[in-house]
Amino acid sequence: MSGGHASQLPRDWLAALIELLPHESALVRAVIAGTRGSTPRESGAFMLIGETLCVGTVGGGRLEWEAVAAARALLGDRNIAARLHTSVLGTDLGQCCGGVVSMWLERFTRADLDLLRAASAAAANGPVVFESILNRGHVERRLVRVAGEYGQPGVDAPTAVQSDCSGRLIFRERLDRQASAIWLYGAGHVGRAVARILSDLPVRLTWIDSRPELRDVAGVRQEPDPVGSVAQAPGGAYFLVMTHSHQLDFELCQAALRRGDFAWLGLIGSRSKSARFRSRLRRLGVDADLVARLVCPIGIEGIQGKWPATIALAVAAQIMQEVSSASAPASAGGAAGSDACVQDTCASCAHDGVKVAS
Repeated sequence: MSGGHASQLPRDWLAALIELLPHESALVRAVIAGTRGSTPRESGAFMLIGETLCVGTVGGGRLEWEAVAAARALLGDRNIAARLHTSVLGTDLGQCCGGVVSMWLERFTRADLDLLRAASAAAANGPVVFESILNRGHVERRLVRVAGEYGQPGVDAPTAVQSDCSGRLIFRERLDRQASAIWLYGAGHVGRAVARILSDLPVRLTWIDSRPELRDVAGVRQEPDPVGSVAQAPGGAYFLVMTHSHQLDFELCQAALRRGDFAWLGLIGSRSKSARFRSRLRRLGVDADLVARLVCPIGIEGIQGKWPATIALAVAAQIMQEVSSASAPASAGGAAGSDACVQDTCASCAHDGVKVAS
């Protein structure tokens, strides 16, 4: 879906609402509050919907069409400020083969801007939960500090909906969870191609180049001391090194390795460059176990070619593999509810008597 003043797929719903609400009388946020089985998007995926505006996506197809229709109905209903929709994708929406999606829809107006700004500031300063409590159509919102309270229902998960004994619905969302930090060094042809891909992915990209002539490249942070900037990256960052200078590449790799708290370190180059760098690093006393974590050459196997975009595709895929692996549950297990589609015939997968393959 598209339109509006924000980017098409905003990552931060608070920032997007704060940007858009001054231009809209009201907006509904449709957010996936919970999933079970196979679903188009994950918990936390959202859309912002106005009378003519749609920003973001909850997965497309019938689910998204229903979300937009429900949101616009909510915009016109002054008797209720939020509601919860739960859909079985196969039986309710005819999406093959689907799990279950719970979607929270909540209306925001310009009167909420002060609270939204406060929530955004709070999220930058530690663990905090945004609560929306629906009681007889009215929504009460509050911010809850959760330091020392992890493991409580609705706190550890990105989003959760609960009901209490009085019949109130409580939607809770962690605000301080942040996307993985990618620190990309180099704004040459390959660096620019990588940055274009990463800018559309759910990561936090910091893109650095030391050359003054590239300071006007959109998105690049011109840094006279790129090696010194390595210390500014957060713990658990993903480093990708592809500068114009092999010596600078080496110094950046050494700085990241000596930190030791990185999630991944990739270096563009050949196997011979990799061997030379590893030898030099060991001679300089960098721990062998850390040197072994340097990834060079980079890029997933099976994608051949030296076009910058081809290299960038392989490298971005490799980084996302690493990010996905780090964020995956310890035990994947079977998808809840997936047994609904293992039969040879499935009523929810049939349309006009024709069975659709799942």
